Amino acid sequence: MPHAGLMNADELGPEAAALMQARLHIRGGKRRLRQGKTAAGIVTLYDALTSATEWFLLSAGRRTELLLKADDDLNNDKTVFNVLVRSGVIGREFDYEAFDRIVEKALHENLADYNYTALLEGIEAVMMQLGVLPFDESTLPPEDPSTY
Repeated sequence: MPHAGLMNADELGPEAAALMQARLHIRGGKRRLRQGKTAAGIVTLYDALTSATEWFLLSAGRRTELLLKADDDLNNDKTVFNVLVRSGVIGREFDYEAFDRIVEKALHENLADYNYTALLEGIEAVMMQLGVLPFDESTLPPEDPSTY
């Protein structure tokens, strides 16, 4: 994973660690896509999204913005995404269902011919809505080129 060896979650604390992990995975996912490692890049962007939503939920202040229902399972990534959409944090433009399907496919196939441009734009838009993007690249530890 792009964050392996680049951060100490215990030192950062849960909220800051989730944000750092999301940003490292965005950077790593984009690098993997540029390198032609499409399936790995897509899965890494999924990890970035789950870290970003976890970061959002870890803040008591941000969490008060959410329109929660009693049966919302906040341990389920799809439910969390739907809560964020329902609450107006994330717009309805990003098709989470399609993303989930391509992630599932990426777990089993190379996807070398997959055109990821629209997917990457959608992920970046969601990350901006969550407040994870933009960020100053110099705030991240240097990338380790030896990671997959």
